[in-house]
Amino acid sequence: MSKKFKRPEFWKYKCLGTEWRMPRGAKNPARRGHAGRQPLPSPGYRKPESERGLHPSGLREARVFNDKDLEGLDPKTIIVRIGGSVGMKKRLVIFAKAKKLKLRVIQNEPKSTKKDIK
Repeated sequence: MSKKFKRPEFWKYKCLGTEWRMPRGAKNPARRGHAGRQPLPSPGYRKPESERGLHPSGLREARVFNDKDLEGLDPKTIIVRIGGSVGMKKRLVIFAKAKKLKLRVIQNEPKSTKKDIK
């Protein structure tokens, strides 16, 4: 959920968090859409279909688990995300190959490769 929608009346009570909860009461003014209340999520707030699922840079994400997965990816339209289960050794290999292929990687470069470059 976007940061725009917060829990109704979260400012009144300390114990309520700001994360979104749908107001459910029968007479709840926020649910009924009274003037002066915050907006509720609705289909009108959705992004255009062409923009959905894109990385904030505007590129499509591709999840990679080994260096062979990098082959055939277009650097102009795809940004690479390395899987979380990939270990440090394989991660270094993937970063090196991504540099050769001029692909952008979302995660920061592992520190051990930075030492080698200096």
